[in-house]
Amino acid sequence: MPLLTLSSLARAACVGLMMALTAPAFAQVNDGRSVGDASTGQAIELTARPALVLAGSAEWEEGFAKLNKAFADLRTAMDRANLKPSGRPLAVFVDTDDQGFKFQAMIPLEAAPAATPSFPAPIKLGETPTGKTMKFEHRSAYDDIDSTYEAITAYLDEKGIEAKPMFIEQYLNDVTSADDTSLQVDIYVFVK
Repeated sequence: MPLLTLSSLARAACVGLMMALTAPAFAQVNDGRSVGDASTGQAIELTARPALVLAGSAEWEEGFAKLNKAFADLRTAMDRANLKPSGRPLAVFVDTDDQGFKFQAMIPLEAAPAATPSFPAPIKLGETPTGKTMKFEHRSAYDDIDSTYEAITAYLDEKGIEAKPMFIEQYLNDVTSADDTSLQVDIYVFVK
């Protein structure tokens, strides 16, 4: 498995991968920082929460469409099983390379169901990731998120913080296109 580097993070971001995903309970609202201002990363310990999960992969060019389809499939499965979300969908990027990426699309749940419903493959019950992270904010179009990843890289380098090969993009509002400047994204970089 290739090591996920922060330059890989920037590549992932540049592709306009997602739309309106989400915020599990650890999301915060915009506090007025400027676009791409990752100079104020916050240490956050994420705890596991029940979630509906769909693992997948995509080439960079098809990433936006594949992730959007994954979230639509998760929402449909939740509706059919009468499950209630607790926060908004998120994408966990578990591997990236020059060709594309592997992801886990997730929608956090209010609670794990008492009886496990039947879901169409590859949807399953799981948990959101847990661990030590640095949280950064992006408040602008997804097309512009590469500047935030560059700031994250600079911040982590300056502070001597080493990233693990996994990160989360959490979308705090719904947008319909990658050029919508109202997009609010929290980025969680797992650290050693």
